[in-house]
Amino acid sequence: MTCRSAPAARLLTVLALVAALLAGAAPWATAADRPTVTLSAAQAGTGGSITVKGAGWRPKALLMMLVCGQSSPERGVIGGTNSCANSDGLAVTTDADGNFSKKLPVAEPPKPCPCVVHVATVMGEKAQTDAAFKVAGHPVKELPAASGNGRLTMVTDTRLDGSSGILTWFGAPPSRKFTFTVGNVGSTPVKDPVFQVGTSHGVFAPKYEEQQWRGTIAPGRKAQIKLPVELSAGAHGSYLVSLKYGDKVFAEQPWGVGRPWGITLFWILLCVVVPAAVFRIGMAVVDRLRPHDRHAPGRHRGAQSLAELTVRMPRLRLPQQEPGTPAPGPEPVRDGNGSDPAPTTTLPWFTPDTGPGVPPAGQLSAPPDNSQTTKGNT
Repeated sequence: MTCRSAPAARLLTVLALVAALLAGAAPWATAADRPTVTLSAAQAGTGGSITVKGAGWRPKALLMMLVCGQSSPERGVIGGTNSCANSDGLAVTTDADGNFSKKLPVAEPPKPCPCVVHVATVMGEKAQTDAAFKVAGHPVKELPAASGNGRLTMVTDTRLDGSSGILTWFGAPPSRKFTFTVGNVGSTPVKDPVFQVGTSHGVFAPKYEEQQWRGTIAPGRKAQIKLPVELSAGAHGSYLVSLKYGDKVFAEQPWGVGRPWGITLFWILLCVVVPAAVFRIGMAVVDRLRPHDRHAPGRHRGAQSLAELTVRMPRLRLPQQEPGTPAPGPEPVRDGNGSDPAPTTTLPWFTPDTGPGVPPAGQLSAPPDNSQTTKGNT
């Protein structure tokens, strides 16, 4: 009977593992593997202290310990860290085995009890644990009714969708869509869940903003949710986008934002164009105000116009001269018999126009003695 029941037990174990995988939980993460917190006392008054011990944490992990109100180990810190005495919290670092032990001063949280000692990681992989605790003399109030929203769990597919445009290159606020998938592992539907999306830069803590998703997630169902994320104008560098639901951090996604080089280019052009424009304006003012020399060539418009008029003026011609005919020269002088005079010899050092016996052009010479005159005999 025992031998026959062994295969059935193995089959049930395999089915349990498959069910755990479908529910989004790690089947190998048993209760012994999860971090634990124990307190030296279950109750203490304000001004006292208790010793908090932890085990099963990540080695060399930085943890934060807080006294929180309106909380329970089953439902966690309902109001988030706003329900905790943040100013009186302490930080502790685990040893190489993931254990720690430290005294925590007791302080009254801003919310009424039930209270817990909340221990959570500060950096790296998220982990947290709550231990029930009672602050003596602090008011006690019943926890609000559970709405079933605490049964959401992160499944897969966490990413940032979108890209930067040309305006982002000139300093516009970068924006993305934080896309993730959640599943309802509870027995009641989840309607219009409220998430908290925060962005952090460097060592600064993220600043969360509440965003509500419109819709209903039935029990055993999954839903893909997209929430907008936007940075400030001119933001650049390495950012971390965090998603919280209640007091639990569901997912974190790094985001590298490039430098807006368009702003740098604008300032470079501004430093070059403005001085050049000022220089041109100053030179124009100086050229307008300084005195000009009226007789300088090329400065007086009247001289330039007179030169153009002189060049374009046509040549004067005599009335009896026909266009294209050469000007008449002096007629040759004839002797008394009507014959041509003897040719004269031109000396070599005279030109033909200036030789002896040749009158200049246009000048009449005196008649010879034996030439006939127009008058009669006297």
